[in-house]
This record gives sequence, C-alpha cells and structure tokens, in this order.
Amino acid sequence: MSVYDTMASDFDRRRALPDGVPEAIRDTILAAIGTARPAILDLGAGAGRIGRSFVRAGDDYIGADLSFGMLLAFAGSVAAPRLVQADGARLPFADATFDAVLLVQVLSGAHRWQHLLTDTMRVLRPGGALIAGRVVAPDDGIDARMKARLATILDDIDVHPYRDKPRDDALSWLIRTMPEHTVRTAATWTAERTPAAFLERHAGGARFSVLDAAVKQDAMRQLAVWATGQFGSLDAAFAENYSFELTIHRSQQGIPT
Repeated sequence: MSVYDTMASDFDRRRALPDGVPEAIRDTILAAIGTARPAILDLGAGAGRIGRSFVRAGDDYIGADLSFGMLLAFAGSVAAPRLVQADGARLPFADATFDAVLLVQVLSGAHRWQHLLTDTMRVLRPGGALIAGRVVAPDDGIDARMKARLATILDDIDVHPYRDKPRDDALSWLIRTMPEHTVRTAATWTAERTPAAFLERHAGGARFSVLDAAVKQDAMRQLAVWATGQFGSLDAAFAENYSFELTIHRSQQGIPT
C-alpha cells in the first residue's frame, strides 16, 4: 500500500477547491484544446478533485492513477467514471490516442518525470496538448512560510525531503521539448488559511508522511511552537488570494526525438 492509498479517503477534504473552480478549470482546458469532443487522459487523477467535472459533463475522459485507493475514492464520488490504474511511465495506451493529457499537481512529486513525460508524449496525438496544472499560492502566505520553516527544521537534523525540485526540472525539459506553450489562469479565489490547518494537512503530505515517526512528531512540535510565536495562535486566520494556473504545451510532431 502506498502513501497515496492511505491518504485517499481524506485527500479531497484536505485539498478541496472552492465551488465552481473545477468547472472553470474544465472550461479553460476544453477551450485550449480547441477540438470537438477531445479524448482526454487525466494522468494522476487522484480522487477526482478535477476529473469529476469532466465525468459529470459526459466528456471523453479517462482518469489514470497508480494508487488504487485514490481510484476507489474517485469511483465512489461520481457515477460511472472511466478509470485505469497505471504507472505514468508505462501507460497502457496505444501511440497517439489522446488529444490532451492533463498533469494536475503531478510534476512536483514525479521523481521519474522524464520517463513519465516521454510516455505521455507517446500517447499524445500530433497537435495535441499536454497541460500541466497547479494551485498558485501567495509567496508570503501562511502555507509558504510554514513550509519554509518546516524545511529549515528538517535541514537542522539532516533530513531533506523538499530539496529536490522535480517540477522545475520537468517544466524546463518540457519548454525545450515542446516550446510552443501558453499559460492561462483558469480561476482565482480568496481562501482563509490558519497555521493549524497547515499542520493537519501537511502531516499527510506525500513527502513528509514517509519520514520516521519520531522525526515527524518532533518536527511538527517545533513548527507549532514557531507558528504560535509568529502568528499569535495556531487558529489565527488570514485571507489569502489563490489562483489555478494551466501551462499548455502544444505538440507538433508527436513523439519527441
């Protein structure tokens, strides 16, 4: 069982998007593809946070994820989704199957990103769109400051789960390989953040949760003490501005050389 299987039942609650945002993401993606009823692969579909809007609309959509637990959660949240358990580096699809492949909040944790992207491009039709999506949080927001402090705490004990930056490396490779790209903001919203919510949410994060139990407990204790001093209370609430960003890479030749 993977860490994502253990997170599946609670994943969407901890990382929920506001009402209307998944639908706005779908609308922006369909407009960017520009094809009538495109065939869409959502790679790393998870528990369906984005994919449910496609399923409900009756789109030609397949959600794929390596975590069976995540797919079970997805299947239990919406009627009759088309889901496949698959490794993104070895996709069970023929060449040039899809008009678009979605990679939403996937690249930040994809350590085998080059294999993943190469196989993604294999199943993408010439002229198709590879679309990377992510939530953009404020650089000086609660989550950013808490995560930076947590990284410092872990660095002090020579534990470095956040040192690698696979997303940056993957996006640089994509820009070189698929230089025709555009960036679109699908939605913006204001959300309330508290240090306590970060502590709860991040304790189940994929990179943090695999650390030794004693290390996690001590790191969270130190982080809670620091946050109380910085913000006055773990329940101190701050309104922050968020957006959902899509980077759309357009394939010209299909499989890269």
